[in-house]
Amino acid sequence: MSEDKSALENMVDAAKAKLQEGVDRARAAAHDVASNFGSTADNLKDKAQAAEDRAKAEVHNAQAHAAYNEGKREAQDGDGH
Repeated sequence: MSEDKSALENMVDAAKAKLQEGVDRARAAAHDVASNFGSTADNLKDKAQAAEDRAKAEVHNAQAHAAYNEGKREAQDGDGH
C-alpha cells in the first residue's frame, strides 16, 4: 500500500476490496449454476469463467488483507500517515 495513505484510507481500500471479492464470488457461483445448462461448449465456457472469477476473488482478498494490515499499522504508528 502507499505510504502516504492514512489508516482510514487504507481501511476504506480494504472494505472496497472485500466488496469486490464478494462480487467476484457471486459471479463465480452464477457461472457454476449456468454450467449445468446449455451445450457442452457453453458449459465449458461457464466453468472457465467461474474459475477466473474465483481467481479474481482471491486477488481481491489478498489486496484487502494488505490494505487492512497497512491501515492497522498506520493506526498503531500514531502519526496518521
